[in-house]
Amino acid sequence: MPREWDGIISQHINRKFSRPIARFLAKFSAITPNHISILSFLVALISGLAFSLRRPIIGGILAQLSSILDGADGDLAALTNRISPFGGFLDTVLDRYADAAILSGMIYSLLFTSGVNITYVIIGIIALIGSLLVSYSAAHAKSKLGITFNEGFAAYAASRDVRLFLIMLGGILNQIFVTLLILAILTNLTVLVRIWTTRRLKR
Repeated sequence: MPREWDGIISQHINRKFSRPIARFLAKFSAITPNHISILSFLVALISGLAFSLRRPIIGGILAQLSSILDGADGDLAALTNRISPFGGFLDTVLDRYADAAILSGMIYSLLFTSGVNITYVIIGIIALIGSLLVSYSAAHAKSKLGITFNEGFAAYAASRDVRLFLIMLGGILNQIFVTLLILAILTNLTVLVRIWTTRRLKR
C-alpha cells in the first residue's frame, strides 16, 4: 500500500530503485502488489537467517533489499490502481514479522560468537521491542487520536527505512552490537517523543 509520506532513506535512495522495479513489474498483470509484499518478507527472512549464520554483509544487504521491495509493492499498487485495504493490512503485518526475523538473527549471531551475554540479550530485546512499538505507536495514534507523525524527529528518526538502512550499514561493517544499541536508543526515544507530542497536542 502506498505510504502517506516517505522516510528520509526512502525519499533519497529506495524510491530510485523501487519505482523502476514497479514500472517493470507492471508489465506483468499476473504479478500483484501482494506478491511483492510476500517477496519482501521472504527476503527479510533470508536476511535474518544470514545474520544468524554469521554472514552479516549478506544479511545487511538483504535487509536493505527487503526495504526497497517494501516500497515497490506500494509503487506497483499505485501504478496499476490495485490499492486495497487488505494489501495494506498484509504489508503491515508482514513488515512486523520481517523486522522480528532480522533482529532475532542479529541477536542470535551475537550470542553464538560471544556466548550468553546478558547485556547483548537485553539490548537486543529492547531494540526489537522499540522497533515494533515505533510502528504500533504510529498506527494507534492515527486510529485512536487522529494524529499522524509525518514531520520532525517523531516521524523520521526511526522510520522503518532508516532502521533497515542502519542494519545494512551495521552488517557491512560487522558491528552488530553497535547497531542494536543504536536501534534500541533511537526507536524507544522516538516512541517517548511521540507520547510527549501526543499528550501536548491533546491537552
